[in-house]
Formats: sequence, structure tokens, C-alpha cells
Amino acid sequence: MTWIMELLEGAMRFLQHPLTYYFVLYSLLAGLFRIKNERNSFYTKVEVIYEDLVFTYTKGLFAGLIVSAAVILMGISLPVGMIFLIGAATAVLSFFFRFQWLSAAFIMGLAFAASVLIMTFAQDSLPSFLKGIDQLNIAVFAILIGILLIAEGWAVYRTGHLRTSPSVLKSSRGLPIGSHTANRLWLLPLILFVPGGTLTSVFSWWPVFEMNGQSFSLFIVPFFIGFHQSVRGSLPKESIQVTGKRIIWLGGITLLIACGSIWWTPLAFAAMVLAIGGRVFLIIRQKMNDRSAPFFFSKKDKGLMILGILPKSPAEKIGLKVGETITKVNGSFVKTTSEFYEALQKNRALCKLEVIGLNGEIRYAQRATYEGEHHELGLLFVEQQKKKGSQAV
Repeated sequence: MTWIMELLEGAMRFLQHPLTYYFVLYSLLAGLFRIKNERNSFYTKVEVIYEDLVFTYTKGLFAGLIVSAAVILMGISLPVGMIFLIGAATAVLSFFFRFQWLSAAFIMGLAFAASVLIMTFAQDSLPSFLKGIDQLNIAVFAILIGILLIAEGWAVYRTGHLRTSPSVLKSSRGLPIGSHTANRLWLLPLILFVPGGTLTSVFSWWPVFEMNGQSFSLFIVPFFIGFHQSVRGSLPKESIQVTGKRIIWLGGITLLIACGSIWWTPLAFAAMVLAIGGRVFLIIRQKMNDRSAPFFFSKKDKGLMILGILPKSPAEKIGLKVGETITKVNGSFVKTTSEFYEALQKNRALCKLEVIGLNGEIRYAQRATYEGEHHELGLLFVEQQKKKGSQAV
């Protein structure tokens, strides 16, 4: 019964946490900026404004469950003051609106740095909300960073590539090129134990890490992870999943080193430095690799490459995919959007497309068209109609 009551209290703490509602507005604002950018390229939005909000509050739930299971299994605890500093670090890093700065490595690293500064200059006058930061187990904190980095990489790998936002840029030669951008947030509902409370150990081997006094309270806190990646040199899914795997590897190595700090404390500091430095390195490396690669979404000599597909559009329903190239429409070769539109008008009862798939093989997609139906298929290309007010083809 005591555990049930603690879970209910933990849920109430989650609902009372300011970040739970702060990131509702933050996600909506991200959606607004995304739509503005899409309209600049295509004069139409790709996704509705609340898509970012739904993504933020649903796609990280499973990752939060896994991290919480690891926390419960090991009995990881943090002082209430550190939970406050983690929330404060998240808020501070979010102000710059750089999603990559909301990596678990940066959030936890900033929170730890803040705790060191506070303990150095204000240890004798700590406010009540920073209670217990002097009792932080550094090894446990480093282990938690490793676990969170693995969860970050898993979230990036599994869902970071979904519904990326297309746009059209200009190359250094002034030619139009396509780009896909992922600006993503994930909410991880995170269960943490806080020393002091009504709960006590139920097994002789648990908790693995000793809590002060061996009594504790249960907190459920909203932990937000951010991710940003722009892709011009490959399909967005391929590039983003490679980044996700690298983050998982970084988290795994960080976790191994952090576990070693149980016996030799300096390894905890090494693990934190590795997590922060490694995450910075991965961001820089991805940018350099993408910029050195030839443009993937650019004007082709043969056909029109699909840069984006509007959700619930005819193009989506007949199975067209981003990165495929349309070579023929109703039997006519096409290289420009004007030719594409003209070919569509040749047969008002049927739309038949010849497509080079992602595997390089030719396939066909077709659908019936009906009297009075809008001509648009919901396709976005690098080359769009130039006059304002034009829509997707």
C-alpha cells in the first residue's frame, strides 16, 4: 500500500512540474517555426502545428519506461536538489532554441557543473530546494548519464527520422537543393528515488546503490531530450539512424566507465567528460560528413526526385516514398514540375507513374482520378512553381 501511495504522489509531482507544461508551449512554437520554413520553400505546410506536440509527448514514453526500469532495478537515487538543477539546466539550455543542446549529456553535465559551483561558493547558505546536493553519489550520477545517453540514441534511431521537415536551399553555385531537418523533442517520464521518505528496501540485495538511511521517496519527473540534424547528402532515415547508433555506442562506453567509478571515483568524472565531449564530436562529425557528400536531393537529368510527401495525400496512399524518382507520368517523360502537371492532364481518369524506387528498380504506381477532384497528388520537389500561392504538385 505504501508503494501505491508513493506512486500516486510521484504522479502528482509529475503533473505539478513546470517543465511538463513549459514544453507544451515550446513544442507548439517549434511547430510554428517549422511551418514558416516550409511555407518559405513550398507555400504550404507539410504537417499541422500540433504534430510536434504529439510527437514530443508520445514518442519518448517507451524509452522513459526502460530507463525507469533500470533506475528501479538498481535503486538509483538523486538528492532533491539535483532534480531541481536538472530541471533548471533543461530550461536554460532550451532558451537558445537549439535542439541539439538538449542532449542528456549537456543537460546532466550543466546540472553537475552548477552543483559544483554552488557547493564551492554557497555551501553554507543552501536554500531548501537545493537540499542534499552535497550528498550526491558521483558514481551513480555518471551511471545515470550513461543510461540516459543510451535512451537518447534509441529514441533517435527509432523515431528521429519520422516526419522530417523538407525545405529547399541554394547551393554555393546558386542552384536549388533539397534538405531534410529533424528538430525533435522526447518526453521521458523518469522514475527516480530521493533519499528520505517512507519507502524502505524490500530485498536484501536492493537497492544496489546505498541510499542515505535506506529510506526514500519516489519521484516521477519529466525529463526532456532534444535532437537536431539537417540532412542534404543522403536519405534522412539513413543519416539519422547512423547518428542514433553512434549515440548508443557513446552511452554504452560512458556507462561502462561510470560503473568502474564505483571502485575508483575519478572514473565518474572521466565518464562525464567523455559523454559531453563525445556528443559534441558526433554533432560536428555528422555536419562535416553531410556537407562533404554530394547533394542527394537536387535536380536530376532524368525524372523528378521526391523531396517530400504531404500526409494523407494521394501520393502517400499509393505508396510513394521520399527519395524515389518519377520518370514518367501517363507515359510521358518528365524532368520539370511543369511537364509533370501537363502529363497529369493527359488522362483525367487515371494517373499512372513510372518510379525508380529506393532500391534502384523501376516500379509503377497508379490511382484513379475522379471528376471534380483536385489535381494535386501531394508531392514536393526541389523545383517548385515560382509564383506565390502555388502548392504541392
